[in-house]
Amino acid sequence: MASDIFEEIVRLRRDRVPAALATVVATKGSTPAKVPTRMLVTFQGRHSGTVGGGCVEADVIRAARDVIDTGQPKTLSFRLVGEEAERTGIACGGIVDVMVEPLEEPRVVIVGAGHVGQAVCSLAANVGLEVTVVDDRPDFANAEQFPDANELVVTELDDLGDAVKVGQRSAILIMTRGHAEDYAVLKWALDTPAASIGVLGSKAKRKRFIDDLTSEGYDRERIETVRMPIGLDLGAETVPEIAVSIIAQLIASRRGAHSDG
Repeated sequence: MASDIFEEIVRLRRDRVPAALATVVATKGSTPAKVPTRMLVTFQGRHSGTVGGGCVEADVIRAARDVIDTGQPKTLSFRLVGEEAERTGIACGGIVDVMVEPLEEPRVVIVGAGHVGQAVCSLAANVGLEVTVVDDRPDFANAEQFPDANELVVTELDDLGDAVKVGQRSAILIMTRGHAEDYAVLKWALDTPAASIGVLGSKAKRKRFIDDLTSEGYDRERIETVRMPIGLDLGAETVPEIAVSIIAQLIASRRGAHSDG
């Protein structure tokens, strides 16, 4: 059964089907499933494997769909005694904890569909990253300009929270047409679970943004993680060189190498 689950994971990733993996991570007493029993759930609610059946499984499927939508894992605990046993239909008398996590590929979210965004998108796709491109201008964020993008989102920049999905393995790259737009997008990005955030700009811009965000009450520790200027310090000057420095920094971060600019 475990091998079937992992074969299905490979297939879903290949076909880019959003899914979540539920794993029994702890049990106490008599339970219908043991560690590390697994169940795979797609965004449509289809599932393979089992974590015990009954309403336990129904609850896990509902949680999985929420995890797929938000990109954030969660752990559910079921006490299979008393009223909980009656509700779940499983009266084993034990306790089971199930962790549900998204099956998420590393994704680059490029906010700003200008020339640098185009170059970064192309390089990111070439190294195997999923790419979402976001802009409020349909004449810029389209398949003709971004043939390598996996997803194109045209939305007002103050509606990003509703339009763009960001997970814990996402990198947000901010390169809009102006400082005001960059600042607004950065405030949104700081409230996401993104693994990394980068902004195209100078060290002076970084200081100004940090001061302004701090005065607005944003967490200083979180702000300090923002990469600005984004990209390794390669002395890049041209658009292609800047794109190389940005993707090189992402690769270094993914591989655990030193990636400070």
